Amino acid sequence: MYMRRYTLGAFLLMALIGWFVYSFVTQQNLHIDIMGVNLPSLPVAAWVVIALFLLYLATIMHMIYYSIVGNFRLRKYNKDYNLFLEALRAALLGEEHRHNKFKTERYALLGKLIDNSVLIPNKDLTYVGDEEIDKVLEIIRKVNSGESVNLSRLRLASTNELEMRNNMNRFENGDLSDENILNHSKRYSEELCRKAYKHYAEVVPFSSIDAYKSFMTMEILEVVLKRINAEEKPLDISNDEMISLMKEMDLDKNDYIRISAILSDRIVPEQRMKLFEKLSENNDEAMHGYLYTLFDLEMLEPANEILINSQTNEFIKFKAYSSLKSCNKNFDIRLFINV
Repeated sequence: MYMRRYTLGAFLLMALIGWFVYSFVTQQNLHIDIMGVNLPSLPVAAWVVIALFLLYLATIMHMIYYSIVGNFRLRKYNKDYNLFLEALRAALLGEEHRHNKFKTERYALLGKLIDNSVLIPNKDLTYVGDEEIDKVLEIIRKVNSGESVNLSRLRLASTNELEMRNNMNRFENGDLSDENILNHSKRYSEELCRKAYKHYAEVVPFSSIDAYKSFMTMEILEVVLKRINAEEKPLDISNDEMISLMKEMDLDKNDYIRISAILSDRIVPEQRMKLFEKLSENNDEAMHGYLYTLFDLEMLEPANEILINSQTNEFIKFKAYSSLKSCNKNFDIRLFINV
């Protein structure tokens, strides 16, 4: 459009100048010799118009060149703009391994910052004007409010924060079963797997608990132990089976004492003693649980025998309790040992 206007104006100007020179300056002819080439004799006004026409061609070529350069530059900016929107979308989703390559210097600066950041939108931000980003904002809002959303088209990694929160929502809303999570544990976070396993351990038989015992924690073990001889959903479990569950964890002395306290009203004293006797054979931490069991069951002789054969700085609280018992002072073992 501007080229057409410029051409029309240029030709009008050439015509006016040619008419002015011919009418008011001179009507003489001029013969020009350029590098031995004799050009035809033409009126001075014609030569002026020819010079203006050549200037016109030069300006046209100049404008075409910079128009092409400008178009290429504009295309780079347009591509970088679209790529920047994708980078913003990925930053909102918290995607990993983002390495966008921008062609323009300004977008490259912003892109480097965005590619190494995670954007957390304000909860009031629901609309920015870009369709894809608005969809992402809607998804984030729903997930943060506890809704279950289908994120399959986003293809997020299983370690993605948004994906993990959404899977937690799906589990809590009943859209994901315990077994589904445990059978496909690589798809889900460790936190979700352990939460599903805890819920699973509350109702299933020991064989099913044992199948996924790699997710065992002290908290879940307590759930299992409290089901032994319970009125609802009782669990029948042997000492060896309990030991197999404990081996999945790195238990400390307090954990073993806690286990003994839980089992105090779940299994018969003889079974409880045998359990901790076996645990303590090769485990110094379990010895605290064994001593607690012996004192709790008033089995003073075997307990004192262990204390006598121990180091001076070992089992201090148990030794203090034993000294009181020897003086006929009857105190609850729980006053000395924190369960």
